[in-house]
Amino acid sequence: MGRDHMRGDADMSVTILDGGLGQELIKRAGKATGLWSTQALLDAPDTVRAVHLDFLNAGAEIVTADTYALLPDRLVTFGIEDQMETLMATALRLVNEARDKAGHGKVAGSMGPLGFSYRPDLAPPAAEAAEAYAKLAAMQAPLVDMILLETMAGVNQARGALMGASVVDVPVWLCLSVDDQDGTLLRSGEKLTEIAPLLAEFAPERVMINCSVPEAVSQAMPVIAGFGLPCGGYANGFTQIASNFDSIGATVDVLTTRQDVGPERYADFAQDWVAAGATAVGGCCEIGPDHIAALVRRFKPEQAAAPAAHATV
Repeated sequence: MGRDHMRGDADMSVTILDGGLGQELIKRAGKATGLWSTQALLDAPDTVRAVHLDFLNAGAEIVTADTYALLPDRLVTFGIEDQMETLMATALRLVNEARDKAGHGKVAGSMGPLGFSYRPDLAPPAAEAAEAYAKLAAMQAPLVDMILLETMAGVNQARGALMGASVVDVPVWLCLSVDDQDGTLLRSGEKLTEIAPLLAEFAPERVMINCSVPEAVSQAMPVIAGFGLPCGGYANGFTQIASNFDSIGATVDVLTTRQDVGPERYADFAQDWVAAGATAVGGCCEIGPDHIAALVRRFKPEQAAAPAAHATV
């Protein structure tokens, strides 16, 4: 089916997520730190709220709280583990304030990978991880509509997150990160199909592919569509994950942004995902409000409006 035909038959059932909060915060702050997006909760909470609002004004139907990097191992490394509850409360307040100001949308909590993103070999055993995730899920559950388990790159890593999140009565989306050269593999090297038993055991509401290059998401989509659960994807805009981006304290300064994934090109990729069975699309690192607006124009043309100015709340 050609793109022109598909564009005319925009799929009104596609849910639009927001884009990459962390990278958008870095752009506005002009610097990256080892705390990632948590730094903005400490230094510039108004900017966090403004970015959420920009994504909602672009048409996002789900906006994700700034909680991806609120993980015990990361906060301990920086000596601020005693601020976990305060930071979590701040992140959840800001995202809900933005949603309320926009007047639409659902709020998602986020739990990132223990150990380090893209390094499932550094993840603790599933039972140990589950204890940490259960505490985080309990903090998030009262103020979110769903919890995203993001950038899970191996079966053991995904198991720990699912075990922990299962203690709360909130829908859970399992978001998997795949190999950038072969989207049929998790970053651990395990086959993506090896996640199927976990899906049967924990029955997450949706399975997603996230924070991988768009081409890899395209490769992965037919695989996860075959699992029989609602599925979707949100890619990053990096050229690749550098080998020295591998441990707590590393910053995104070592990663390079692609120059060939503008808003319309990104929407083309998302259209391929929808053709393969995706019913939810959004963006990860380096995918900003303009990209989300392009997704809305493509899949929800009746909701598309002139791009909103950056929020100043």
